[in-house]
Amino acid sequence: MGSFTYTLSRVASSGGMKKKILIVDDDKEFLEELGEMLRLNEYDVVAVNDSARALEAAREAKPDVVLVDLKMPQQSGVEVACEMRFFSEFQDVPIIAMTAYFKDDYADLLRTYGIKHCLTKPFDTAELVSRIEEAL
Repeated sequence: MGSFTYTLSRVASSGGMKKKILIVDDDKEFLEELGEMLRLNEYDVVAVNDSARALEAAREAKPDVVLVDLKMPQQSGVEVACEMRFFSEFQDVPIIAMTAYFKDDYADLLRTYGIKHCLTKPFDTAELVSRIEEAL
């Protein structure tokens, strides 16, 4: 199965700078739905379904926030976060994890790897936008 990257963009209604969100998740359908949800909420979106391409996509996109699935086949979301934190250009970029398997015990461990928040799938739009705005 090949990887893909797509970008959805639009002008923010406030006329200000568009905030760019990088989504890394191996589920193409979820990526499309989440990308659309974020686009409708005034964000530019870059989506990657191959965790091994996350760093490359981040370098190209220069995101304001990264959303990353914790459980992916090639690299986990924790590995993606660790790899990004290794480079100074991503030191201050907030990373928000997404997973269906979250336990409260994981929160401190995830913060150790530079992950600010963890959203449990399925989550609603308001919760996601709130976490993104909080991270920004």
